[in-house]
Amino acid sequence: MTDGPSRNPRILRRALPWLLAGALLASIGLPSVAGLSVFRVSPEIGVAHPLAGNENATVNLTDAPSFSPQFLSFPAGTSISLHLVNTGGYAHTFTLSKTPNARLSPSLSPAGVYAFFQNNGTLANVSLAPGGEGWANLTFNESEGFDDFEFASVVPYQFQAGMYGFLNLTSTAAGLLLSENTTNTPGFVPNLLSATPAHFPVTIDVLVTNQGDLGHTFTLASQSNVTLLVSNYSSYFLAHPPLADSSVPASAGGTVWANFTIFAPGVYQYICTITGHFAAGMYGFLYVGVPVPAVASPPSTAIVEEWVLVGSAVLLGIGVVIAMVAALAGRFPPRTSPPHGHS
Repeated sequence: MTDGPSRNPRILRRALPWLLAGALLASIGLPSVAGLSVFRVSPEIGVAHPLAGNENATVNLTDAPSFSPQFLSFPAGTSISLHLVNTGGYAHTFTLSKTPNARLSPSLSPAGVYAFFQNNGTLANVSLAPGGEGWANLTFNESEGFDDFEFASVVPYQFQAGMYGFLNLTSTAAGLLLSENTTNTPGFVPNLLSATPAHFPVTIDVLVTNQGDLGHTFTLASQSNVTLLVSNYSSYFLAHPPLADSSVPASAGGTVWANFTIFAPGVYQYICTITGHFAAGMYGFLYVGVPVPAVASPPSTAIVEEWVLVGSAVLLGIGVVIAMVAALAGRFPPRTSPPHGHS
């Protein structure tokens, strides 16, 4: 009869480990059921939450297929959270290239699009089922200002149908400053400008000053290594809008800024589109990120002058000799024959 009370402590000691294990499981399981997390989850690309303190933007993936908006712009040196929302009934991806200023060719096949991102790397690659949502968390530093990154859907044929876009990074860094002058000749002085940027794209600001009193334009071709002709420049600018088309005031000392962005190195031609000015020779070239060709030096005038002096000395010597011979010849009368008579 004394076994009853003595069994209770043994039962409690045997049950204690199970009670502790149950309490631990309950402490983890109940919050999970409630949709909470006991442990802090670090942000990942594609997870359904943004990074704290970011610049946020929403990108809709549609069945057009397209991204809306197609062009994104953020200041360099910030962290960015993109809220990705699939508003359509088909699966899409948001695949962002890791290589700045790299371009997907419109002629690429689905396999070529996949290979492009394989070769260039990705900053984000988020797959979204119909109606799905996700986040792409990105960070860019100050040195990436003016860079842009292309994004696309790698689902076959969606890129080919127009599902791509660009993320552009702005910067407060000053652009490259150049100066140009216009004259009544008409002409540009100088007619050759040069810029050596650290990276592309680069913003270039040209201050154009009128040294005469005729109006002009500073009109810059949008394509590099293209030579404009008087006969075709009008049609060219209709097909390819100029990077800059600034009107120079028709007054001495009048100024205007031509501000534009160059995305790739090359030689860019600029002209004046006022009737007759280009035909009269009013054009110039802007060398961006490429060496300016060396100008052939004129023949040395010293060599020419030396030969001129030598030749003149020879001619002078000949003249002196002739003069002396002529003078001496004049001093001696011709010999006369003795008279002949009859003896």
